Amino acid sequence: MLRSMYSGVSGLKAHQIKMDVIGNNIANVNTIGFKSSRVNFKEMLNQTLQGASAPAEDGTRGGMNPQQIGLGVGIGSIDVNHTQGNLQPTGKTEDLAIDGNGFFVLSNGSQNFYTRSGALTLDEDGNLVNSTNGLKLQGWMADASGNINTNQRLEDIIIPIGTSMGPRATTMVSFGKNLNSEVEDYVDEDTTPDSRRTATIDVFDSLGTQHTISIEFRKLSTADNIWEWTVEPAPGSNAGITDADNIQGSGTITFTPEGKFDSFTSDTVNADGDYCISFNPIGTSEGSASPQEIIIDFSGMTQYADPYTVDGITADGYSNGELKSYSINDAGIITGSYSNGLTRAIGQIAIASFNNPAGLTKEGDVFVSSPNSGIPQIGVANSAGRGKIASGSLEMSNVDLAEQFTEMITTQRGFQANSKIITTGDEMLQELVNLKR
Repeated sequence: MLRSMYSGVSGLKAHQIKMDVIGNNIANVNTIGFKSSRVNFKEMLNQTLQGASAPAEDGTRGGMNPQQIGLGVGIGSIDVNHTQGNLQPTGKTEDLAIDGNGFFVLSNGSQNFYTRSGALTLDEDGNLVNSTNGLKLQGWMADASGNINTNQRLEDIIIPIGTSMGPRATTMVSFGKNLNSEVEDYVDEDTTPDSRRTATIDVFDSLGTQHTISIEFRKLSTADNIWEWTVEPAPGSNAGITDADNIQGSGTITFTPEGKFDSFTSDTVNADGDYCISFNPIGTSEGSASPQEIIIDFSGMTQYADPYTVDGITADGYSNGELKSYSINDAGIITGSYSNGLTRAIGQIAIASFNNPAGLTKEGDVFVSSPNSGIPQIGVANSAGRGKIASGSLEMSNVDLAEQFTEMITTQRGFQANSKIITTGDEMLQELVNLKR
């Protein structure tokens, strides 16, 4: 049989495989996170008719090159093109895209898979799952205080919509206001009204009930730069705290001649020696809210020749809050927004990178690691060469249709040319058969 017919058959097979790859690329032109592939051909085994020879030492004959006949073409490689696809905005929080290197990590409970498709949705249990295969997104969940330890093992990412964060009693209040140094020493409300100032602040008991406390400042001594402070129920029927709550707290604040904070005193001290405000929240709270000692800090206050200011008051503590919504930043941190106005980290999405992503093995719409991809290097987005996460967007396929159509035409021409080799070779064999007649 003619060698050319072997070559033609191998060419048909090779070009058919290339057309299969091109067809798959075009079919997935709108598949989220799809990465196109390309086929590289290689020449198959060569048959040597005559080996190479060196020139004669006496110079009578020159060297001869080898005489070899190729035996066709084969598939050298089918490579996956991992270049970035375009990001398409969707406005849906659960839609994620990686702008840069890396893969989302998915799990079926026993094996990890990797994908560029961030089309996610929430299941009945609050798991973030890939919408095309149901595999669960992996990362790290935050603890009750919102802290995330990315050194722990990966776990399912859960968004517990509707769950409560639980109340926290107020333990500290700090002040950063200014008391006017130009006012006179306090006498009474009618004589020196500007020498008496009041600030209110909301605090929470152990049951999450809100109470409003009023702190009054009176100037005692211009010469010594001393003000008196006293805590009492805030005025008004809706203040949320009454005299029955046994509020305790009073003392003095001393400033330097330059108007900076110097020191303060309190007649209420907790077991650790910290100045504090104490009250037993029995006035309006139902149940058994615990007595509280709230540490106070006046170190941020000043006494300048400026008007009295009321900003700079901060306190911890909060009421019970229900998770209403969430957002995801470019580092993959999921932050929940609660009905009490607070936000807290829920978890963080993990990103896997590989030394050789082209070595990953495709399994449907996901990848798995292989001996040539290297082990996955798990970490957070936007660090160590990993791309950043874009919430509300999806990465489109990186298939270039113009390029694929060009490849399709050249592949078709190659297939036709190889089929011509076979038909021509058949005609030549037919001529040999006719020689017997």
